[in-house]
Amino acid sequence: RIHSGCFFHSQSPSYFIPQHSELREDKESRKKQVRPLFRHFRRIDACLQPREAFRGSDEIFCRVYTPDHSYVTIRSRLSCRVGEILALVKEKLQYSEDQPTQPGNLILVAVTSSGEKAVFRPSDEAVFTTLGVNTHLFACEPSELENLVRTLYFLPCSHYAEEVANQLVVFDWELFSCVHEVEFICYVFHGEQSRWRPLNLELVLQRCSEVQHWVATEILQCQSLPKRIQLLRKFIKIAALCKQQQDLLSFLAVVLGLDNPAVSRLRLTWEGLPGKFRKLFQQFESIADPSRNHKSYRDLIASLRPPLIPFTPLLLKDLTFLHESCKSFHGDLVNFEKMHKVAEMVRSIRRYRSTQLAVEAEPSPSHLQTKAYVRQLQVIDNQNLLFEMSCKLEAKDM
Repeated sequence: RIHSGCFFHSQSPSYFIPQHSELREDKESRKKQVRPLFRHFRRIDACLQPREAFRGSDEIFCRVYTPDHSYVTIRSRLSCRVGEILALVKEKLQYSEDQPTQPGNLILVAVTSSGEKAVFRPSDEAVFTTLGVNTHLFACEPSELENLVRTLYFLPCSHYAEEVANQLVVFDWELFSCVHEVEFICYVFHGEQSRWRPLNLELVLQRCSEVQHWVATEILQCQSLPKRIQLLRKFIKIAALCKQQQDLLSFLAVVLGLDNPAVSRLRLTWEGLPGKFRKLFQQFESIADPSRNHKSYRDLIASLRPPLIPFTPLLLKDLTFLHESCKSFHGDLVNFEKMHKVAEMVRSIRRYRSTQLAVEAEPSPSHLQTKAYVRQLQVIDNQNLLFEMSCKLEAKDM
């Protein structure tokens, strides 16, 4: 689904009213900032920068691919229209030495790793954050649409578990800190009719999906059974470290990635896992168990003190349930109770980040490489392809 509309401004005027000179200075400083989306721009030096909340007026770098899988890097506003993006791409291609012919009438297409295509209208706005975990933007002529395919490249997960876990926590905290509480309300209660796009919240949700597919991708790429068992141990250890540092977003994302049917069916791999790790993973699965309204998870988060990173999809599920349950009822009392419960959830979100999360770790020589790796995960999000890879590793009759 293609959304359109404006983005939410993450600094509410009810909290801070800057003077005209400060507004002018802030505007000038923001003109100089060009920030990359973490999935679609691959410059290592840029991805190492701390995350900040996005606004529709922000300028970003983004890669737009051509049918031959070369690409141009454009600079545009996050909320700009598709027609503007294509104009920027066309201008770049006209001056490219690798372009044998002048580009004709271009269309903008989102292509997933499974080959699904979505063609954008020239009037569509803010398309960058509507992209899936492993989706690329292509600019092509209409006649080239049918031949567009995605090519995937991967990096081996050769980093230490402690370093990877630390960087997962740091990045999750940066992303979660960028989300204003009102974005949760807009996402659930207003949907496409909202005046503001919950842009930063969408990035957190995409990150959760990305981590899940990353776990499955790394394991299913490992051809050697002993190394696959070792990698399975590493991911369980990463989950334990994320839980220890109260990052429940990556903790449960890793657990759900290991529970992916393409991974859980690898009988020989799981049988080779030491008993201590099997028992630990069973405990993690019980926390991820949705029975009794996610009681195990709720008990865990109730026992933690801030700062912490919650499992954001469950927050949205609670808000959605509250919204749907009140739709069929009317009256001031029902509305009051509804708003009271919403306010309680907003206070909880605010409480989770009432203090700054600090990861205590001595930087190693590979610190920057691990940081870049974690912030630019390469994943397969096509479940059919993952299952096919799984069956090649361990046949169905094994």
